[in-house]
Order: sequence, then structure tokens, then C-alpha cells
Amino acid sequence: MRVAVAAEWYPSPADPVLGIWAHRQAQAAQRAGAEVRVLAMRRPLPPLAAARAALSLPPRTEPLRAWAAGVRSSLRPWTLDDVAIEPVAWVAPPRPLTYGVWGRWMAPPLARALDALHERWPFDVLHAHCVTPPGYAAARWVERRRAGDRPALVVSAHGPDMIHVYRRSRWARRDAERALRTADLVAANSGWAANRCEQIARGPLPVRVLHLGADLPPLPDPAQRAAAQRAPTVVTVAHLVERKRHGLVLRALARLPRELAWAYEVIGEGPCRAPLERLAGELGIAERVRFRGQLDHADALAALARCDLFAMPGVEEPFGVAFVEAMAAGLPAIGTSGEGGPEDIAAAGPGLELVPREEEAAVTALAGLLETLLGDRDERLRRGAAARATVERRFTWERCGAETVARYREAVALARGAAR
Repeated sequence: MRVAVAAEWYPSPADPVLGIWAHRQAQAAQRAGAEVRVLAMRRPLPPLAAARAALSLPPRTEPLRAWAAGVRSSLRPWTLDDVAIEPVAWVAPPRPLTYGVWGRWMAPPLARALDALHERWPFDVLHAHCVTPPGYAAARWVERRRAGDRPALVVSAHGPDMIHVYRRSRWARRDAERALRTADLVAANSGWAANRCEQIARGPLPVRVLHLGADLPPLPDPAQRAAAQRAPTVVTVAHLVERKRHGLVLRALARLPRELAWAYEVIGEGPCRAPLERLAGELGIAERVRFRGQLDHADALAALARCDLFAMPGVEEPFGVAFVEAMAAGLPAIGTSGEGGPEDIAAAGPGLELVPREEEAAVTALAGLLETLLGDRDERLRRGAAARATVERRFTWERCGAETVARYREAVALARGAAR
């Protein structure tokens, strides 16, 4: 089975972490027997922040130079883990006001790339990551092909595409609905996401829950892990944006008894870094908090495995690969109740504790959990082992790859049935 993947968020030499989950799923599907090629949508226009920096007085050209270097490397075809990636350049207006309808600008260049790829490598399935913009652009291409001469369309729903992007305008809503209605199969990353897709489409869909996964790394010896660091370490791996609620973790840590030993590692980068650094200082815990910045995927996983407890009480989490990656490394994890991904993961087995969504209640509950687990090494290890066992049963990339290929086959059967 041949599968073409269309994705806006996909790793590149300039940003090897961007959309790493899409790549890992493609890699897993390939190991499960599919042939996969990726069309990675690349927008060679500078972000507004870089453009403003270059036009400021005095001008700061470093962000623009960094962007230009990234564009040059990202627009070259390359291979990552035996997956062939072909960049597709496209342009669109600035993101803030128009992102909900970016699929309309993406559709023509993606169609040309799909026509060329299908002519030289006829594929059976087109898998678009995110309802908009790639899902809409892929739907436009599928709609113009003859019913008996088109690949099956699978649209994956991941996060912002079904949380708030479709709400930006009535045109954005129409584009999201069109993508979902055109798809032969919708792959949602949690039960909550499946329900949200049907709400957007205003009716039932051929939607299937397809959880992403994690590798099971070798576990370090517990004695070596304890000896390698002065204090048990809490870690968060996520972009530094408001919805991940790093500040809530800082506030909970600040409530712990002063005599309790702990450290906090923050892995990731984003616009909230400076405010978070200030907050750590204001709370009097800056000397225990280490901001690591953005690490490539392998380095992030290695750093994660050296820690003891994962905390990411964020919101707008339809899934959250970071949870299962931490649990696979033997770390008990903490998320937020009422969120699609954390609820599904917690329901699958032990290893993920959930705190309330309301901020003050969440800080109180999180502080209590942290105090219990940071102060009891045996309990941490017990919960960490249970967490890893949950991932081994339900959330490995091997399992995800097999289920992804099964959904591809189902989509092909549904497309053929619709063509009769």
C-alpha cells in the first residue's frame, strides 16, 4: 500500500522537532508495511516577529537571517529515518487574521505536487495531518478527481484545528466541515477529538480514534538514577505557551515545604519563557528551576529519562505525546482532568494522575501530588513502573503503526464502496 502524507507541521533540517509526531506515525506505518512519502508544506515567508525586528530602529537582522537559513534548508528534499520528504512551497497572508482559511492558499500548490507525485508514484491513500489547512487542501484535490480514479482520503484531527481554528470565521468553519465531510475516514487522536469532529461536521462521520505512541527506551538502574542527581527532578517537555500552564507547576512547587529537596527542568522554548523566568524569581525558587530551551527529539528524550516525575497540567490537550513518552521512560505523569488526551491515557491504565482544570484547585492538588511523590522514592518508582506498563500495553509506536495501516485499508474499502 502506497501512502502520501500531506502535513504543514513536519520536521525539517531547520526544525527537527516540528510535528515530530506526524513523522513518527509515518515511520511506524512504514515499519508496519506501508510505503510512505511525505509532502511537507513549507511557507517561505518570514514570520511577523522577524519582519518587525528587521524593520525596527535600530534594525535587528538576526531573526531574519535565522529564518532565511531555515528556509534554505527546509526547501530541499531530504530523507529522515528512511521516509522520503518532498517540500512544497506555498504562500499565504499573515497568520493572525487568516489562518483559518489558509487551506485556500495551500490548495493549488499542494494539488500540483499531488498530481506530479501520483503520476510517477500512484498512491492508494492521501493522509492529511490536521483538518485545516492541509485537510481542506487535500479535500479540494480529491474532489476534482474521478470517483473511480482517486486515492482514499484520511484526515487526522490533532489539536488547534478542531479546538479554535475553525471558529475564526464562518469561512474557516466551512473549510473545516468540508475537509471532514470529504474524508473517507477521519482519524481522531482521542475520544474527545472524535466527538469534536462530529460537532464541527454537524453530524456523524466515519471517525476512528487513533492514538499516537512512544518508544520504550531502556530503563536506567534506579540506584544510578538516584545517584546521578542531588534531588528528585520534576520535568515538563512542551512549548512555552500559556495553555501548557508551566506557571501552575511553578506555583505548586513554591508551596512545597522548604526542607523538601527537588529540582525542576523545563524543556522547550516559546514566548512565555521570559515571564516564566520572572515568575520563578518572584516565587523565590529560581535557583531550583533550569530552563533547558528547545532540544532535538533524541536529546529531549534522553533528558526526560534522567528525571523522576513529569508534570504538564495544560489545557487544550486532545492527546499529548509528551505524556506517553514520559510514562514510557518510567516517570509517573500529571495532567489535567477534562482534557481529551489525558482522560484517554488515564483510562487506559495507571501512571497518569489528573488535577482539576480550575487554576487554584489545580495548584493545590498538584502541590499535594508533588509533595507525596517527591518525598517517597519507592512510591515514585512503583507508579513509574505502572506508567511504563500502560504504555507498553496501549501506546507503543508499533501498535500505532499497525492501527494506522489498518485504518488506511479501511479508508480504501470505504472509498471503493462510495465509488460504486
